[in-house]
Amino acid sequence: MKKGRILVFSAPSGSGKTTLVHYLMQHTSNLHFSVSATSRPPRGKEQNGIDYFFLTPAEFKEKISQGDFIEYEEVYQDTFYGTLKSQVESQLERGENVILDIDVKGALNVKNIYGTESLTVFIQPPSVDTLRQRLIDRGTDSLSAIEKRVAKATYEMTFADKFDTIIINDRLEDAQREVLKVVGNFLDND
Repeated sequence: MKKGRILVFSAPSGSGKTTLVHYLMQHTSNLHFSVSATSRPPRGKEQNGIDYFFLTPAEFKEKISQGDFIEYEEVYQDTFYGTLKSQVESQLERGENVILDIDVKGALNVKNIYGTESLTVFIQPPSVDTLRQRLIDRGTDSLSAIEKRVAKATYEMTFADKFDTIIINDRLEDAQREVLKVVGNFLDND
């Protein structure tokens, strides 16, 4: 069986990454999300091993010290999210192409580990002003929260040139065509 490959998507909040990843999943076969690990408690009907691998902060830290993560981030004190090597490796061995939706530093770490077996894709808004307007139009955050997201996005965009490809999401239909083309070429290129 042919081993799977890794697709890594990163983008500032409001860039349209989630929309593009869902479109890609609907139009490409053999794509699978990796189940991430977290140290936060389950919410609602979330199930261990399906939605996340739920670990205590102590368990998460132990796995960090053992080098069990491809990437991880401490979002708040003792609230970690990360991608377990064992999870990704088992999916790849089953021939699954794995999609990771992670932050820019995590994406670059995956690239360092997997090299040409991974494709890093940065979804970029056409401009910071467009991004700000998209976040305002969502109507889900206060203006101060939006400005924090814009500041973080501006920082994240400084990493874009380190990715294998940048897709500027100005017109959604164009970005959808581009993501299908880029991913198709990568998966077809053995």
